[in-house]
Amino acid sequence: MPALHGVLETALYTNDMPRARTFFEEVMGLEPFTADTRFTAYACGATVLLLFLRGQTLETVQLPNGMGTIPPHDGTGAQHIALAISHDQLETWEKHLEAYSIVIEGRTHWPKGGESLYFRDPDGHLLELATPGIWPNH
Repeated sequence: MPALHGVLETALYTNDMPRARTFFEEVMGLEPFTADTRFTAYACGATVLLLFLRGQTLETVQLPNGMGTIPPHDGTGAQHIALAISHDQLETWEKHLEAYSIVIEGRTHWPKGGESLYFRDPDGHLLELATPGIWPNH
């Protein structure tokens, strides 16, 4: 069986790219490394978080200079991603979210010592901040 080396990128879909970018840049502290009118890409640890404007990726994208194509994709409904944080940053994140009037919808204390905070982005996606002790690899 060929090996997998991890999740390289994950995507969320937004109805309002400027609003989503404001949230992920100002609240979450991410910096885009590339963007256009239909998507924004952020480095987030070893993963790339892609924000796509909903409905703008329904056609095959032809890349320049014969590099290839990207097949159509899209997403609807509330999606979920978890972002890794350290234990010592949990309280700081709670205060930071509170300062932006972001409601923490849930908290979980996992059996192996990890903790999670759950809240929503402006598109209603469920974001989780997770400390080590959640999964065998985190």
